[in-house]
Amino acid sequence: MPVVVVESPAKAKTINKYLGPDYTVLASYGHVRDLPAKDGSVDPDDGFGMKWEVAAESRKHVKAIVEALKSDDHLILATDPDREGEAISWHLQEALASSLKKKTVSRVTFNAITKQAVTEAMKTPRQVDKPLVEAYLARRALDYLVGFTLSPVLWRKLPGAKSAGRVQSVCLRLIVERELEIEAFRAREYWTVTAVLKTPRGQEFEARLTVLGGKKLDKFDIATAAAAELAVRAVTSRDLKVASVEAKPASRNPYAPFMTSTLQQEASRKFGMGAKQCMSAAQRLYEAGLITYMRTDGIDMAPEAVMAARDEITRRFGPTYVPESPRMYKNKAKNAQEAHECIRPTDMAAAPEKLRFAEKDQANLYDLIWKRTIASQMSAARMERTVVDLSSADGQVVLRANGQVVLFDGFLKVYDEGRDDDGDEEGRLPQIMTGEAVEKQAVTPAQSFTQPPPRYTEATLVKRMEELGIGRPSTYASVLTTIVEREYARKDKNRLIPEDKGRLVTAFLTNYFRRYVEYDFTADLETELDDVSAGDRDYKDVLTRFWRDFSAAIAETADLRIGEVLEKIDDFLAPHLYPLREDGSDPRICQTCGTGRLHLKTSRSGGAFIGCGNYPECRYTRPISGGEDGAAGATGCWARIRMASRSACARAGSGPMSSAARRARQIRSPTARACRRAGHPTV
Repeated sequence: MPVVVVESPAKAKTINKYLGPDYTVLASYGHVRDLPAKDGSVDPDDGFGMKWEVAAESRKHVKAIVEALKSDDHLILATDPDREGEAISWHLQEALASSLKKKTVSRVTFNAITKQAVTEAMKTPRQVDKPLVEAYLARRALDYLVGFTLSPVLWRKLPGAKSAGRVQSVCLRLIVERELEIEAFRAREYWTVTAVLKTPRGQEFEARLTVLGGKKLDKFDIATAAAAELAVRAVTSRDLKVASVEAKPASRNPYAPFMTSTLQQEASRKFGMGAKQCMSAAQRLYEAGLITYMRTDGIDMAPEAVMAARDEITRRFGPTYVPESPRMYKNKAKNAQEAHECIRPTDMAAAPEKLRFAEKDQANLYDLIWKRTIASQMSAARMERTVVDLSSADGQVVLRANGQVVLFDGFLKVYDEGRDDDGDEEGRLPQIMTGEAVEKQAVTPAQSFTQPPPRYTEATLVKRMEELGIGRPSTYASVLTTIVEREYARKDKNRLIPEDKGRLVTAFLTNYFRRYVEYDFTADLETELDDVSAGDRDYKDVLTRFWRDFSAAIAETADLRIGEVLEKIDDFLAPHLYPLREDGSDPRICQTCGTGRLHLKTSRSGGAFIGCGNYPECRYTRPISGGEDGAAGATGCWARIRMASRSACARAGSGPMSSAARRARQIRSPTARACRRAGHPTV
């Protein structure tokens, strides 16, 4: 019996059911080999030779495959249809080399785990794709060289920093820079004036002031409460008539089917799923044969799937919901590779309500994928958009009302992105005709302030990385997880907020390794790796050019002193560390002693804080994200004491402590003693 190897036992079980007793289907349980986490696993001086070893937990799985091959001469590698899957097949072939002498080895791929897809794949075997493997090797070598060369520099020059990564550090820079934008933001006040009006037929609607004093209003033209009150008087003192009614037809086309990044974004918006949680649920749906492969940046759909979707739409909703010709989609994202189909159901007739799921995440995600796929092949929604202008006789005051009516719901009958599927009639205006007078029911001013850019969620960060061409679908979830686990950023109400440690790492890398955290450089490197996978570029040439410049940059930091690094980071982060004071005084002068200059400092434990240059005479300190006064410093200290106590408990394996016991331990801790010496209250 031919031996078929896939990644997971769930996938093995499904495929075994399709292939029957003539095949032995085994699982490798993911990668069977990896680079040892130590120096020298990639040797630039030996042609970037890589030293692989079989993981301890993988040895029994390799042994099971070896045993199965004793009674058969044919090994079929059926791992996932992407770079990572190709790499797993290559690793298996290498790890089993001694057992494969005089045996046949072939590689098959399928984009969906269905009986038809699996049996068709078995009819068209091939060999492991060398360019895809080389692209994988290049990525692994680059990630290793950056991580194992740059991380020690961070440890030596920036105490407390844990690691750097080729994609990880660029992603962290996005989070930190967004936070700096938010902190530098200054809100600007503006006012709007809205009137509730009544038609001659007694129907009410709202309109907003757009022209005042004969001049079209810009956003900030009504800047104060006094100006808003004058605008209200101008509206209330004039009679208004309908100057124009303009109705225009409009349409909305459906969204493209899901690819990895858009699935993660929508799952986050609608269900609050993180990228890792989303991909875990999608993996289980794929292994159960319900959806196509879930790591893809392609949005095209197989012709037979398009026709199946159109048939299902006709059956459910009627022919008016099916466009004359099938819809074709093309990815516009930077560096997109469309080697794989979109993420879609394997059976369009398998509606969510017909299936049973073991977990809610899977049910939610399948429902989302099915609706998005069906909607992508439906007719456009047709609407009528109406704009009504209401003017005073002298033309000094004009108000505008906007409305929209959905004439035909089209794809909206099934799916709308990022909101509930109801509310299509919202904003509809009453019947109204040019020249009619309207009656004012109320005229109300409303104060508003400009808002800072929002912090990234996992969904919006993935979208930004995709736009910049940074990383790949298979890497997003792991990169975001690493950033949080390294305590470079934290998640709060699904928003990513950089920790002080993350700010320092970004500041260090931006100052001393700027090229390697630049967005364009990282995206261009991804393009070169894509060229390798296409067979258009030699992977060792890519590694040679990268290593030549990167190793030189590393060498330039050899003589850097920690004090010098902190001084440079201090200057770089100055707008964040020392915000302007309301009284106009120098924000870097210590307000405790009045003469010392504030500086960025690090503690023995690796934490960063702001301290007075007159230490030890002046013991003022505060956290780098704290306020100005001593209370802020004390609060920061107390937070560090709590965290130190919790960390100690975790290391000791202690269970939950009573609040009294925990507080007693905190008060006795070395951190607390240091705070008391600095004059900060800790109780």
